[in-house]
Amino acid sequence: VWIYSTPKIALKDVTVRTSYQGSDGLINYSTLIEGNGEVSVTIIDEDGKVVATGSGANGEIKIPNVKLWQPGKAYLYKFEVAVSENGKQVDQYSLNVGVRTVEVKGQEFLINGEPFYFTGFGMHEDHVVLGKGHSNQFLVNDFELLKWVGANSFRTSHYPYAEEVMDYADRHGFVIIDETAAVGLNMSMAGGVFGGTVKPTFGPDTCNDATQAELLKSIRELIQRDKNHPSVVMWSITNEADTIPDASYEFFKPAFDLTHELDPTRPNTYINVMFATIDKCKVAPLADVICLNRYWGWYVDHYDLESAERHLDAEMSLWENKYNKPIVITEYGADTLVGGHSVHKLPWSEEYQYDFLEMHHRVFDKHPAIVGEQIWNFADFQTKPGIFRVLGNKKGVFSRDRQPKAAAHLVRARWNKIGNRKPKK
Repeated sequence: VWIYSTPKIALKDVTVRTSYQGSDGLINYSTLIEGNGEVSVTIIDEDGKVVATGSGANGEIKIPNVKLWQPGKAYLYKFEVAVSENGKQVDQYSLNVGVRTVEVKGQEFLINGEPFYFTGFGMHEDHVVLGKGHSNQFLVNDFELLKWVGANSFRTSHYPYAEEVMDYADRHGFVIIDETAAVGLNMSMAGGVFGGTVKPTFGPDTCNDATQAELLKSIRELIQRDKNHPSVVMWSITNEADTIPDASYEFFKPAFDLTHELDPTRPNTYINVMFATIDKCKVAPLADVICLNRYWGWYVDHYDLESAERHLDAEMSLWENKYNKPIVITEYGADTLVGGHSVHKLPWSEEYQYDFLEMHHRVFDKHPAIVGEQIWNFADFQTKPGIFRVLGNKKGVFSRDRQPKAAAHLVRARWNKIGNRKPKK
């Protein structure tokens, strides 16, 4: 918790939206001032040189010969806002700004007008020493491993991460799918998979008007906090919610609409659970990008990768043909014990995880609409004790203490080769 004081005339908020025309960068900004003050803006490049100025509470500033923020090649300008009263400065704030554009066009996800292919992970703020929480030291270590393995992106599964994470991603050129904490809005999974009475997900005693209001509040807070980060390219509304009932459409539609209202510059998405197949999911038409969590070969077709490959391939064709939208596979993975080996490549062995991921990559490369792969998970993490987890979730490509499994070398070879572009078939 940070406690701070402000002057009577103070800057309360600033929003920046960036684009470019030819070699000129454009920063459209708006500020919220408490009291009657005059606003001036200064743009400073990474060499400390003033490259543009402006005045007024709202406006657009042009940066000649702009250097764009790009995945893996971040460039940040310092955006300084000064508030004055009668010619005397009374408040000042600066933030890092990366000039870049994001767009969905047909089945492509474009950053700066170029097709982008997501490689990386779903992650957790979880560490073997710290537990669940943030540490700047662990942050640096994790990002170095992301660089080593060739990842260019991650999803903040399943909650907003510490602001230090977002700042670090800005500086190091990582791309983020930014997610609310709306995980578990699915009573069918809670009852049907883990035992107990199955209740309807949407109803007066489950996900109701108050739940919906809380979701909308969370979206407002998330976008308000992270709207100026160039690393954030997409808003994720919910993870693995129950999108099968007819009621799910009316429940989630205001959330999709709100993201566009608050931020028309970024696409939105939701994370589709495997049970919500293409013929059942009611929410998919609302999303700009389809994000799928799929576990063919693990929870379904367990230890049968030949069948899993056929089923995954067939399902991807259905999604690709029905919706002319980009598809990101936001989860796929197999639990793997560190040092577990088997000549028969049995599940839980490092050999099975290796072949499991390799099979998925073959399928992904066949489908033009698939624009990204994010493995579940970056590293093993602790979970609530239960019969479904052996001392936690073991789907990490790295162990909980951040040592590589065999699969880490597989994805390192693949991702360092393809970079930010989809592999050619």
